[in-house]
Amino acid sequence: MRLSISRPCQTLQVISTRKSFLQFALAFPCQVQLNRSNKTARLLSESANISLWTSHCNLCLLSLNFSKYSSLSNKRFMSNYADKNKNNEMDRDPASQQLNEYKESVKDKPPVLLTGNGAPIANKTASLTVGPRGPLLLQDFVYLDEQTHFDRERIPERVVHAKGAGAFGYFEVTHDITQYTRAKIFSKIGKKTPIAVRFSTVGGESGSADTVRDPRGFAVKFYTEEGIWDLVGNNTPIFFVKDPLLFPSFIHTQKRNPVTHLKDMDMFWDFLSLRPESTHQVMILFSDRGIPDGYPHMNGYGSHTFKLVNNNNEFVYCKFHYKTDQGIKNLTAEEAAKISSQDPDYAIRNLYNTIAKKKFPSWTFYIQVMTEQQADKFQWNPFDLTKVWPHKEYPLIPVGKLVLDKNPSNYFSDVEQLAFDPAHMVPGIEPSPDKMLQGRLFAYSDTHRHRLGPNHLQLPINCPYKSISIMNYQRDGSMTIHDQDGAPNYYPNSFKGPEVCPAVKSPAFSAFGDIDRYEPVNEDNFGQVTTFWQIVLDVDAKTRLVTNMANSLAKASNFIAERAIRNFSQVDVDLGQRLTDALRKKGKMINISGKGANL
Repeated sequence: MRLSISRPCQTLQVISTRKSFLQFALAFPCQVQLNRSNKTARLLSESANISLWTSHCNLCLLSLNFSKYSSLSNKRFMSNYADKNKNNEMDRDPASQQLNEYKESVKDKPPVLLTGNGAPIANKTASLTVGPRGPLLLQDFVYLDEQTHFDRERIPERVVHAKGAGAFGYFEVTHDITQYTRAKIFSKIGKKTPIAVRFSTVGGESGSADTVRDPRGFAVKFYTEEGIWDLVGNNTPIFFVKDPLLFPSFIHTQKRNPVTHLKDMDMFWDFLSLRPESTHQVMILFSDRGIPDGYPHMNGYGSHTFKLVNNNNEFVYCKFHYKTDQGIKNLTAEEAAKISSQDPDYAIRNLYNTIAKKKFPSWTFYIQVMTEQQADKFQWNPFDLTKVWPHKEYPLIPVGKLVLDKNPSNYFSDVEQLAFDPAHMVPGIEPSPDKMLQGRLFAYSDTHRHRLGPNHLQLPINCPYKSISIMNYQRDGSMTIHDQDGAPNYYPNSFKGPEVCPAVKSPAFSAFGDIDRYEPVNEDNFGQVTTFWQIVLDVDAKTRLVTNMANSLAKASNFIAERAIRNFSQVDVDLGQRLTDALRKKGKMINISGKGANL
């Protein structure tokens, strides 16, 4: 086939080498005129610029049969094409349609392109040079403005929870808990508070897959009239370790080997098998809930023990739970592997599309409470992050609803710069002696100052915008935004600077004991895990857990796998035996003498 363009008459000529029909692509409104004698087709274009055809010729194929047609109406074809194209657009998910939605939102012509300082740009495709071959000039501010900003677009990613998704919505109170807390967020039924939520994996980098076996972060920022309250939790009610001194080492084992730059199962299982308190969380990780099917289908937990204080300065210990209203859905290891190869951003896309389609995900918010007297008699340490509070003894108390109904308008500003800090509490909510919580009270603000800067709380996404005003004695520093209206920057002062609020004073409490580094002694690391294995999991769930765990343990050194099996045998002899059998089938020469087991 030979094509020729006649510019004066705005036509495209197609000459076919076949006698019965010719085929050609239509890419702009036109009419077709056929000449049977010389097998020539002329396309009469309505386009004002014939060059548009060359850059938009990816649409569809039309066949003309000379024995049936002497002419073709463009109107019918273009109507059919438009319908087909419209259907194709409708089949795309909202995330894929984002740019088209933006295009439709620009009612008039595109805005004028500007430099960072607001000056219009005349040319965006050619640098300023001496002659057509260069060199470039240092006075080319348009290029320098573009390049220098590009060089600084990325900031350090989170050392943990690097890969994540975010959304906005509200928290609504549905039940009265003012007998427990004076926090104004819970002051009356029906009250709504804006929230921002970030979901994440834990160990992977920003570009890692969403469907890996890993705990999921579930952090909620409440924009209350008393300031920001950050509830920085996970999708499990427990964690791997109970002392913050172990946390950096634990995270190192979830990351890459510093020599090979590869994930290392020896690192992973060596640490976990040496810390038997991790057994509870490891069992949940390798159960069905280890890979949620998208963020809306998983629960969230504050995990730590907190204190709630009421208007009488009376306190109770508390745990926070948020249960999905969409129902729990998980992925098998095989499903997750397939999805990760096709769409590593599966969970981010799923959350965005769910909200864009107005199927707003929600969670029911609960608390558990424990009095000081009950805490003294509790069979376990109530502040141990590797343990749960049994629901039979400490039932869930309904509080409200979390609803997500708005997607981010920009991922970087709304999600990447979103900074959560467990130390951000409001009057009526306080920390407990939970060691891991105590460590996090420092660590999060420290990493945010490294990652985002000393004034990260002045960023719009982190700013306590519902408070009366931002008034303190902190000043200056990189990227300062608020000037605090000329108020004095020292305290005390005689010039009406901000004053303290004695009404929010925390109740006094006693703390005593010898100062020392206390290792866990005679603590039950397996009792609750035995309940999980024997009662919570059904037969099929047990089989899947053993398979998942064996597939991972098979990649570790034999002596590490044997140590891990000794721990799991203390959960249940049957569990240890099943793991041993599964590993032997994989060719692992497991040789252990487990207590009471034929290992």
